Amino acid sequence: MSRPTIWSTAALIGAAGLLLYSAVEFQYPLMAGAALLMAAATVSTPGPLRFAPLAGYAVAFVLSLALPGARAGLLDLLGALLVLGGLGFRLLHEQHTVRELAWQRNTIAALHAGSERLADARDADAIIRAGVGILDKLQVAPNLAFVAYRHGTPHILAAKGAFEAFLERPMYPSDNDSRSVQADHWVAEEALALLKKSQRRRHHVAPVYGRASNPLGVLILTRNDTEPFDEDEKSVVASFARLLGAQLGQWNAIRDLRDANDLTLRSLGAALEHRDDDTGGHTTRVVTMSVRLARRLGWDEDQVKALRWGAYLHDLGKLAIPDAVLHKRGPLDFEERKVIQTHSTIGYDMLQDLHFLPAETLDLVRYHHERWDGTGYPSGLRGQSIPDTARLFTIVDVFDALTNARPYKPAWTRDRAVSEIRMQAGQQFDPQYVEAFVRMMAEHDDAHLVI
Repeated sequence: MSRPTIWSTAALIGAAGLLLYSAVEFQYPLMAGAALLMAAATVSTPGPLRFAPLAGYAVAFVLSLALPGARAGLLDLLGALLVLGGLGFRLLHEQHTVRELAWQRNTIAALHAGSERLADARDADAIIRAGVGILDKLQVAPNLAFVAYRHGTPHILAAKGAFEAFLERPMYPSDNDSRSVQADHWVAEEALALLKKSQRRRHHVAPVYGRASNPLGVLILTRNDTEPFDEDEKSVVASFARLLGAQLGQWNAIRDLRDANDLTLRSLGAALEHRDDDTGGHTTRVVTMSVRLARRLGWDEDQVKALRWGAYLHDLGKLAIPDAVLHKRGPLDFEERKVIQTHSTIGYDMLQDLHFLPAETLDLVRYHHERWDGTGYPSGLRGQSIPDTARLFTIVDVFDALTNARPYKPAWTRDRAVSEIRMQAGQQFDPQYVEAFVRMMAEHDDAHLVI
C-alpha cells in the first residue's frame, strides 16, 4: 500500500475545499465531483484516509441540507444516494484488494522462508515439520496437523495450535474396524474428533501424494470461527500439499537408493571376507564395532554412513592379491609383504568409478593401514593428517584381527587384545580414539556382567 504523495495530498486538500464550497453554495453536481476527486487522491492510501471520500461527501451533503435556504430536490437526494453507494462499493472493493495483496505477500514470504527450511531438512520428519511450519506462517488456519502412517498406525507427525497436544499419539478407528486412509478418510475423521467442537467449526483436508500418486499422508486444517475456507485458500493449500509431496517423494527415493547402495556394499563386503577370513563374520563385526565407536564420539550420520561403507569395502583390494600370498600359513617375507600392502591402493583405485561414495569412505579404504607415528602404509601419513575414518577403523580392524584366529596366529583373549591396543596408543593408534575405544569395551564388559 502506497503513501500519499505531494500531489495526492494537494488534490485531497483541494477536494475537501470544494466539498465545503459546494455544500455552502448548494452545488450538488460539484459536490459529487469533489468526492470523486477525493476518491482518486486516496487510492491505495493507508489508514483512515481511505474513508475520507465517503465521510466527506456525507458530511457535506448533510451540511447543505442543514443550512438556511436548502433546496435539494428528489433528484439531488437520489444522486447523493448513488454517489454514496458508489463510494461505499469502491471502499469495499479496495479493502478486498488490500486483503488479497496482503495474502499474496504473506504467501510469497512464507514460501520463500519455508523453501529454505525444506532444503535444509535432512529426513522425512524434518521435511514434514518444516512443511507444517510454512502453513502456519500462511495463517490459513490456527490448528494444523500432518497425519501419516508409522509402523502401520496413523500418527500426527507435525502440528500447530490445538493439534500440538496430540503429537506422536497413535490413532485407531473408534469402531475398532480396520480401514485404510484411502477407503473413507477415517484418519482425518479421527484426527478431527481429537479437538473440541469450538476448535473445528470449519475444517479442510488436503491429501499429500508422492510419486505415482502414492499416498504419503493428509494435511488437516481447522478454524475456531465459522468462516469457510475460500477457493484461493484451498488452492494454495493444495499447491503446497503437492510441493510437500514432491519433497517427501524425492527424499524417499534418495533413501531407497541409499538403502540399495548400503545393501549392495554390505553384500560385497560379505563376499570379500570369504576370500580372506575362513571363519567368516569379520565384516559384520568391524562394521558394528566401528559404528558404535563413531556414535560414541559424536559423529553425525553422514560420517557414520561413510565409515560404515568404508568398513564394508576396506579389503576390496585383496581381490587382486594372489592366493599364495593371501592364504600363506606363516610369516610373509619382504616381497610378499610388499604385495599384500598394495591391497589398500588397489581397493582405492577400484572404487574411483563409484561416484556416490563419499571421500571419507575412499580415505578409509586407502589409509586404514597408516600408523599414528608415520610408519604405516601406503603414504606414511602421521598423526592428525590421517583421515578420521581411517584412524578410527584401524583400531577396530586390529582388535578383530587379534581376537580371531588367522592362518598365521591363534586368537587372543579380549583382555590381551585391549591391552595391546592401549599400549599402541600414540604409536600405531590415535590416543584419543584409543581412550574412547577402551572405555567402550569396558562398558560392554560391565553390561555383560550385569546381564
